[in-house]
Parts: sequence; structure tokens; C-alpha cells
Amino acid sequence: MIPGYAELHCLSNYTFLRGASDPEELVERAMELGYSAIAITDECSVSGVVRAYSAAKDAGLKLIIGAEFTLIEGMRLVLLVRNIRGYEILCELITRARRAAPKGEYKLAREDLPQSPEGLLAIGLPGKLVSDTTSGETASKIVSDTSFLSQRFPGAAYLGIELHRGADDNRRIEAIEAIARQSGLPCVAAGDVHMHIRARKKLQDVMTAIRLKTTLAEAGKGLQPNSERYLRSIGRLSAIYPARLLATTLDVASRCTFSLDEIRYEYPEELVPPGQTPTTHLRRLTQEGIAQRYKGDPPASVLRTVEHELKLIEELKYEPFFLTVHDIVAFARQEKILCQGRGSAANSAVCYCLGITEVDPGRMSVLFERFISRERNEPPDIDVDFEHQRREEVIQYIYAKYGRDRAAIAAVVICYRSRSALRDVGKAMGVDERLVDEFAKDHYWFDQTVLVDRLEEAMARAGVRESLTKLQLWLELTNKLKGFPRHLSQHVGGFVLTQTKLTRLVPVEKASMADRSVIQWEKDDLEAMGMLKVDVLALGMLSAIQRGLGFMNRWRGTSVQMHQIPNDDAKVYDMICAADTIGVFQIESRAQMSMLPRLQPRRYYDLVVEVAIVRPGPIQGGMVHPYLKNREKLRRGEQIEYRYPALKEALGRTLGVPI
Repeated sequence: MIPGYAELHCLSNYTFLRGASDPEELVERAMELGYSAIAITDECSVSGVVRAYSAAKDAGLKLIIGAEFTLIEGMRLVLLVRNIRGYEILCELITRARRAAPKGEYKLAREDLPQSPEGLLAIGLPGKLVSDTTSGETASKIVSDTSFLSQRFPGAAYLGIELHRGADDNRRIEAIEAIARQSGLPCVAAGDVHMHIRARKKLQDVMTAIRLKTTLAEAGKGLQPNSERYLRSIGRLSAIYPARLLATTLDVASRCTFSLDEIRYEYPEELVPPGQTPTTHLRRLTQEGIAQRYKGDPPASVLRTVEHELKLIEELKYEPFFLTVHDIVAFARQEKILCQGRGSAANSAVCYCLGITEVDPGRMSVLFERFISRERNEPPDIDVDFEHQRREEVIQYIYAKYGRDRAAIAAVVICYRSRSALRDVGKAMGVDERLVDEFAKDHYWFDQTVLVDRLEEAMARAGVRESLTKLQLWLELTNKLKGFPRHLSQHVGGFVLTQTKLTRLVPVEKASMADRSVIQWEKDDLEAMGMLKVDVLALGMLSAIQRGLGFMNRWRGTSVQMHQIPNDDAKVYDMICAADTIGVFQIESRAQMSMLPRLQPRRYYDLVVEVAIVRPGPIQGGMVHPYLKNREKLRRGEQIEYRYPALKEALGRTLGVPI
């Protein structure tokens, strides 16, 4: 009878330039092969686990979370998470290791590993066994490492046996099991998986050469000797490993019960004064804002809108989020830093009353549910722009208020695009640099159907000759590498804030910029985990507006603020209709300027349509001409026909055309 199997050591492509498969591909392939579980153990990282978690949830496969480490002393090991406490320890360990080294690297010593860590399992990974000290690992070193693991992880340590069809596999099993018996550790099978199918070996070799900054021809022993580091069938594994080692993988998997479902994200609540709740404090601040905005005489419609919004915010428990954004904006205003909320937050009367946005709901017909909706169950997204020259003051205020352990910027995963993939793969394969440069300049057509013709043209222009077979492989691997993660960068300003230590939810590491830190998850991961972020962005136009208001107020002796600028100045619209808009934010591009004389905007909402309609979606969807046609009918006093009467109310302001 073939035993079951759980893969306990598996790298995704979030171990940059080592793993050659997406987390989703690994999970889906493990499910196809009938695995009982799969562990995603990227090197000192959990960057890919949310994607793996979503895929495993859909597939109904058990996911184990862990990480691979190589210690300063040379020992390699995998740490697997058993429970929520173990996950917190792992995140803090990764944080410590990343902060101790330059960006993109990590540093971890034996002494840094937690003492008797509750919630983690450790699998030691012996290297190549040798009888001397010139290469590989001696038996005495493995004994030392094994003894250390048994003391550091009592009752929770294993010795991993990873076999890849080497000539000495049987001797390796005997030697490692003999060492394990000396320290009382059980042995377990593992795969050191780098790819979901063996066909990815060529790509994995190229990625290795890129990582080593060399070519395939010169990489030598840096490349894996064969293509066995893939998710193998259980039948194939049974022919390689003794059944006892495969059975132990199931025992290890059964001890790992943690799921990302157990994470409990809590937003900071220290902004609530003693004796109040987030709900009562937000209501009080909103009422104060109403009094300031409307000078004690708010329209009844605004009061109804505010009440509706506050009830929905309370129902969804988003009050701390609004209070945090209000606090950041209040700091900026106190320091006379011009700021402005934008995006769907402009649809909120509460945001207007809190001073987050300058869009008066009394002047606009807005739909709050575009911003927050119980049906969509998506977290609110508030983008706040600050003067670009002074945004750093706001960022450092946030770090100072919440601390480095509770505040960090979301990551952005920088992925390979056509040009960067062409260059890196070309260098790794030893393609003539002149041809790589020539071809990369003309990469936009990149399409499998015209490869040969284009290659011939590029070689002729570059004045070089290469084997067409080699060049076709170059383009094939380039196409596979496109979209692969290359490294982590920082989001333009998406802050993640927590009530407890952020480093227990997700690891935090250094950013390339000084005095910045980033988490290992990007915005899509945060949304999947129900974690909120505040976007603290920079906008040069706000700096220009700030200077303009300052000049005007000093010249005229006034104190006009941005929200008091009128939106119905006829002379301004005359300039806009004439496309005299160079330097005017949002309507200064060539495409916008060509549309303005045709659309002839005469009120604020016309500008909303103008900005929205000059976009790929409306243009490719054929919405521009129908809208302009209906607008011309309106000017002539003709009746507009609505193709779908049921949508007349929703599409009335855009003249029956969805924009």
C-alpha cells in the first residue's frame, strides 16, 4: 500500500530567483498528486503564503506555513508553524533576521533562535556528507547541529532527509539515520521543492544564473545537478524513500494545525478619549465638523446622509479607521501641510465633516456605498494626498505615534516585465549583448507568432548571428519569467497600523529608503486578510496650490482655504473650454486637452465626466462618441433616448452612457 505524503520543504517564486513556481501552482499540483498537505517555506519570508492560503482554501488542501533559514554558522533548517503562537514567533524571528542585515538579505545565528519555542517544529537539513572539511558537511558538524536542535526544540525537532536521485542516496539515508539515533531525533522525508513540475528546470537554471550574476555556461555546480526538485508523485516518492520516512511526514503535518483564518487584526484604538467609545467619539467629531463646515446651518439632506453613514460605519466596526485618518489629517492641518482625501472617500459626508476631503455632499450627488458597502464586504480605502515636499513629516509622525512595531508600509512586489526579462534571461544564456539591447528596445510586439521574423530582423540590425534554436529558447524562457516576482519594494504610501504588535501578524523588514520599514505583504494580501491600510500619498499640485493660496491671501489680505475656492467661475470655464489648461491637474495631458473643446465643460460635474471618459475603458468600450452625441442633443434642446429605462436614474447625469 502506498502511504500518503505531505511536502514539508517547498520554495515558491517568492524566494526570489530560486523558486520557479507560483504558490498557486504548487498548491494546485500538490492537490492533483493527492498530497495530504503542503508547506510553503520560502527563505526567511512569508511573502507568498496569503496567495497559497487562498489557493489551498479553494482546493480543500491543508496548508502548512513555515520558512527556510541558513544560519551564520552554516546550518540549514526549516521552521514549521504549529499554532497561532508559533506563527507569531516565526514572524518576529523573520523581522529580527531581516532588520539585522541590508535590504534583501537576512542574518540569523543559533543564539537568535527562540528558546524552547512553543508552537514551532524544526527540521534540520544536512548538506552533502563528506569525510573531509574541504566541501560539504562532515558527520561531526551534522552531529553538532542535530544536538543543538534537540536541545533548542525539545520534542519538536526532526532531521530531514532530502533525496534527489543521487548516486549515494542509500548511504545518505543510513548515515543521517545513524546520526539522528545518537541525539534521539526522528527522521522525516522532504523534497527541497523548487518547482511544481520538472519542466520548469530550464527556467530554474536561468534564474539561478541570474541570481549568481553569471551565465549558464559558467554557473557550474551552482546549478542543481538534475530536475528532481519538483513535486513528485507519491508512487515515485515511494520508490525513493523508505515508507517510514514518508509516514513521518503525515505525523509532522498532523501536528501543524495553524491556519491564517486564526489571525485577528485589530485597528489602533488609543485615539479614543477615556470614557468614550470609538462610536461616540467619531460621532462627536463629525458633529463638530458639521458645525464648522456649515456654520451651524447644515441642510437636512446632509444630516440624513451623515446619520446613514455613521450607522453603517458602526455596523461594520470601521470607527477606529476613520479616527486614525482624521488624526493624521488633523496633524497635517496643525502643521499647515495642505492635504486632500480623494478617490471613493470623496463620496462620504462623514469624510467631508472630518476634514478628510473637501467635497461638499450638499453640492454633489454621491453614493456612499461606492465607498463602504456591507454587501461587498471590502475594507474602506481612503487615499489622502499631502504636499509632496512635506509628506515625510506626516510619515515620521505616524512612525513616532505608533512605533516601528505597530506601523509599517505595505509592500509592492516588483515583477519581471518584458524588457527586464529579456535582458536578464539573455545575459544568463550568453546571448550577444548587442542583440539583447536591440531586441529589448523593440519588445512591445512580444508575441509567439512572429518570433522568427523578428529575431532575423533584430540580428540584422545588430549585426550579429546567433543560433535560432538558442534564441527561440531565450524568448520562450523570457515569456515564462514575465510576471515572476523579482524583489519587494515599498508601496507609495500605504500604511498598515495595528493595536498590537504588527510584527506578530506579518514580518517587517527594512526599506531601501532611510527611516522606512515595510511588511512582507502587498495590498491584495492585506485585503484578503481583512487588514486595513491608510494611503499617505504625495501630490505636487497640492504644493502649487498651497503656494498659490499663500500668494493670493498675502496680496489680498484674505484667508481663503482650499475648500472655499468657488467651482462656478465662468472665466475659468472659458479657459478650460479653450484647452488653456497647461499645469492644471488632471486635465493637462494632450488627450484631455483635445477632448475639452469637444465636451465644452461649463460646470464642475462636466469636469468629472471629462476626467473619467478619457480613459482606456470608456474609449475601448465605445462610450465617448455616444456621450458627446447625447451632449450635443442636450445643447439643441432635443430629447435623449435611454436604451434601458430602468437605468435612467443611475445614468441620468452621464446622459444614459455608463462611464
